[in-house]
Amino acid sequence: MHYEKKAVIQHQKGLHTRVVAMVVQKAHELNAQYQSGLFFKYNQREQILANSLMLLCSLKVKAGDGLWVVGNGDNAELAVEEMVDFLESDFQLNNPQTINEVDKLLQDNAFTAEQVFNSMANGLMVCDEDDIITVFNPAAEEILGILASTVLGKKVYDSIPNSRLHIINKSGIAELACRQLVGDSVTITNRTPIMIDGQVKGAVAIFEDISALEKVTWELHEIKELKERLQLVLESVQDGICVLNKDGYITYVNPAYLRIVNLHYEDLVGKNINDISSNGARSIVLKSGKQVLGHVSHKLDGVTVVANVNPIIVDGELTGAVSVIKDITELHSLMDNLNRISAKAEYLEQELWRTKKTDSAFEHFIGRSGKVVDVLSMAAKAAQGSSNVLIRGESGTGKELVAEGIHYASSRAQGPFIRVNCGAIPTNLLESELFGHEKGSFTGAVRKKLGKFELANNGTIFLDEIGEMEKNMQVKLLRVLQKKEFERVGGEVTIKVNVRIIAATNQNLEVMVAQNEFREDLYYRLNVIPLLLPPLRERKEDIPLLAEHFMSKVSSELDRKIKGIKREALDILINYRWPGNVRELENIIERIVILTEGDYVDVLHLPSYIKEEVLTGKWESTGMVDDIILSWEEYEKKIIGKALKKYGSFNSAGKILGLTHKTVAAKARKYGLEKTISW
Repeated sequence: MHYEKKAVIQHQKGLHTRVVAMVVQKAHELNAQYQSGLFFKYNQREQILANSLMLLCSLKVKAGDGLWVVGNGDNAELAVEEMVDFLESDFQLNNPQTINEVDKLLQDNAFTAEQVFNSMANGLMVCDEDDIITVFNPAAEEILGILASTVLGKKVYDSIPNSRLHIINKSGIAELACRQLVGDSVTITNRTPIMIDGQVKGAVAIFEDISALEKVTWELHEIKELKERLQLVLESVQDGICVLNKDGYITYVNPAYLRIVNLHYEDLVGKNINDISSNGARSIVLKSGKQVLGHVSHKLDGVTVVANVNPIIVDGELTGAVSVIKDITELHSLMDNLNRISAKAEYLEQELWRTKKTDSAFEHFIGRSGKVVDVLSMAAKAAQGSSNVLIRGESGTGKELVAEGIHYASSRAQGPFIRVNCGAIPTNLLESELFGHEKGSFTGAVRKKLGKFELANNGTIFLDEIGEMEKNMQVKLLRVLQKKEFERVGGEVTIKVNVRIIAATNQNLEVMVAQNEFREDLYYRLNVIPLLLPPLRERKEDIPLLAEHFMSKVSSELDRKIKGIKREALDILINYRWPGNVRELENIIERIVILTEGDYVDVLHLPSYIKEEVLTGKWESTGMVDDIILSWEEYEKKIIGKALKKYGSFNSAGKILGLTHKTVAAKARKYGLEKTISW
């Protein structure tokens, strides 16, 4: 029979130690009288035995609190009712025998606590709220080399060197696992405040001599490091790993295993394989001691795995088995497709304005000169096939616009057009950028990434500045050109793609091939259809058209109303050599539109360095020559530009000018100076 009832404590001091002793004594009597087990429940805690003095004291029941009395047995109700009446009484004891029994109970428990302290292997020191040492056990005497009789009743900071118990008394903040040097011994100490009703009433320190452990720290460190390495390896692999002992109990599973079988750690570790899969490969290996390879099993949740199970043999005896599994369901395929679609969607979202084919594929390339018409005509023909295209031309001539036009004029127009600037990506990242990488293939690879070739499948990939690619990457690119296949970094699966490659460079690849800086076989693979874009100085008839286009564009963006360029200013623009090509012209027009206050652009609005170059003898359109005083920056730009043009590098130019190569490089970046390469 089970019976329970709530008692409300009436005693004004609650259940203090003497009252608890009375309750425990009463519980002993009721247990003997009614042959029933009595328990107490308080504030949703686990129930405790009614005759346990220390546990009942720890509840700290106050006046007015409710304490549930629980009884089990045939006479449980009688025992519970009598105990409830006793708990709600004023606890007056008039029977001398009962008083003696209560006192004896308290004395026995006091002896028990003292014996516990004296039996502890760890040192124990307790001080009260006044920092007076009240407890100092034999282990503390041995560790610290101090007799208890010399410190008990004294201030802790006067008796114990380097003690911090008085600090804990003041702060009320525990200090755990503190390493401390005491004489020739090394101790590890936990110091905690004694809290009663929210007030600090003292502090306790428990410490242990770890000198012997310190001597083998290096061995433990090596073992820990080895364990961490092995743990990292096991938890990093994508295959599921399950380890069993010789009795068939699972002792370890890695995260990949839990993911594949869709179970939790507690569902497997500690369970016997005979209860999980008595006829499976692991059970067979434990019984036979022989490996089982390629065992296919189908889980209840639809997951299909293939397992290789090997016995663990130590000193000729079977000590367990290890199982390595792979998921061979369609899950990985679906996730790959999802990753691919997500990556494409992200890329296309960033470049949404590029996703629609224009009315004329090459309309963004402004120009009507004969050379432009010829190169665009050849580009249009190249768009009809699928051969590789190599676009040559100086920086700023519009190579990317032509590549984009070829893509959108081709049958691949509905596919992606992926751009990669080979010169802007560090060499150690270029392989991952082009071919992608698997999760965990290198530090920082926290997830699988699709490469640009994979994103460009059924479309076009544009490899700008191909001449900047190092030779080890050229070999890998050559394989893609030849076989249309590659592997991700850290991967083993060969991925086939249907991609058209358009490459571009402003370098002389023929010279690089001769100097063994560029692979000859890659050069011929890329140079199937060569396109040479003319520099702006070779199609000067397009300058008015380009200037008008950029002026209209910038004026619209800045809400300015510039009506046009006067003939004298236009003649200077036409006769300037334009080392930066169309890009430089666009920047100059933007600058002019911003700074011009009138309706027309005149000679005075042009940059000084352009006027100086043209008006000192290279412009013969009108014969107009003025004495022009340039700013210091214009002279500086002109001098550094000439030095770079003549000597070809920052270092050589710096030596001639008496400057460091860093200063020359900084000035070149400031003025937008570039080396001019001709073919």
